Amino acid sequence: MKAVQRIVTATAVAGAAALALVPAAQAGATTHSSFIGRFHKISTIASTVPHNGDVNPYGIVVIRHSHGRLKAGHILISNFNNKKNLQGTGTTIVQISPGGRRTLFAKINARRLPGACPGGVGLSTALAVLRGGWVVVGSTPSTNGMAATAKAGCLIVLNNRGQVAETIAGHGINGPWDATSLNEGNQAALFVTNVLNGTVAANGKVVHRGTVLRLQLRVFNNMPPQLRSVTKIGSGFPQQTNAAAFILGATGVGLSRTGRLYVASTQNNQIRVIPNAVGRSTTAGRGMLLTAGGKLNNPLGLAVSPRGSVLTVNGSNGLIVETTPAGMQVASRLLDNSGSPKGAGALFGLAVKPNGRGVYYVDDAQNTLRLLH
Repeated sequence: MKAVQRIVTATAVAGAAALALVPAAQAGATTHSSFIGRFHKISTIASTVPHNGDVNPYGIVVIRHSHGRLKAGHILISNFNNKKNLQGTGTTIVQISPGGRRTLFAKINARRLPGACPGGVGLSTALAVLRGGWVVVGSTPSTNGMAATAKAGCLIVLNNRGQVAETIAGHGINGPWDATSLNEGNQAALFVTNVLNGTVAANGKVVHRGTVLRLQLRVFNNMPPQLRSVTKIGSGFPQQTNAAAFILGATGVGLSRTGRLYVASTQNNQIRVIPNAVGRSTTAGRGMLLTAGGKLNNPLGLAVSPRGSVLTVNGSNGLIVETTPAGMQVASRLLDNSGSPKGAGALFGLAVKPNGRGVYYVDDAQNTLRLLH
């Protein structure tokens, strides 16, 4: 999503219409019982723009443990656009301290990748840190900033010093758009949404071929993770190319403590639930519906709060929305009011601050890391 553009889609209108059908308790007024309801301040932490000029911050993850150049409590952010604001051409990951100090963690050269990555490098929202400091970032590349030239891409694995160690391509990976992980000893489960299955060929029409994959990895201290298996656990998500948003499809993913994987289905303003995401061996299709419409308006980034509620940010109006595990939309808050309409095209990735003390999010309109606290 280009920072200077807005998203205008039929689903945005559908979401607004659906609001009238949602009970008052769901309509989104902030309540003191909600997780985000206790936060009343928004602070700008730092610019996300590195020295090469990459813009449009997408992925965000909080580092839990210090390894190499990774510092516990700091935030990693991937950039989707280059300095010319062309989508699918960003090559950098920055690390930002809670106090606002920004350093370059990695600049990835497509010509020096150690393995396949169809189309090259365009770093998406898919960003995760595994045990030992192995960083996994998705690449959904374009040659000219348009979805029409997008290729399958890959997952790029970097060591804790920001050096590319391997790529993971094929196995159903096709436009990796967002990711989350579960680390258990020397094993990791990586959940990845994919948005390019038949999407480019449909030339703007909606296709229902979006997937969620679970990659099972064996993680080592001194050698790159080893892919053990890939399981399609979600399928049939609607997706389409979009001039402003690049791709509308299954985006944010978050894993609950009970093993439910929440998926933000951007194109139709829904949050879906894939049960038993860690253990299942077959696809759940689009899973179960958690909530639809209401305050949702092109939901993109997604995180699960310490209370188990689902936090999503809208691509069309700058809102963060909180939904309970029972499907009630209990709170919303305007995070960005720039542009016209306010907040359009500004939000993407988000992550809960350690100890639940706030919500970090990237502001694409300002190319900054911000904190709701």
